Amino acid sequence: MGKMNIKKGDTVAVLTGKDKSKQGKVIAVDTENQRVTVEGVNRVTRHVKPGTRGTGGLVVQEASIHISNVAIVDPADKKPTRIKTRIEQVERDGRTKTTRVRVAARSGKDI
Repeated sequence: MGKMNIKKGDTVAVLTGKDKSKQGKVIAVDTENQRVTVEGVNRVTRHVKPGTRGTGGLVVQEASIHISNVAIVDPADKKPTRIKTRIEQVERDGRTKTTRVRVAARSGKDI
């Protein structure tokens, strides 16, 4: 399995499929199956039985899409980009820690 650079809360652009070129916020990430759920993308209709609250019927909700079909949106120009990592030395409480920062490959800005 490859790395999953996309996290919950990221803004992504859809690269392929019926919702191509749409952008949305990542709601959930399934690392085991390498799938993400994006707000307003890949909406499907589910038939739901009435439960304890008594509400049933047709419910429209987002379904997951494969991670390879989305790309992170560059904060500078709002276009899809790849992700690079930059290693930084951060000093906290007199100690230096090494941290990784996600950076847009397109513009070089932090994500």
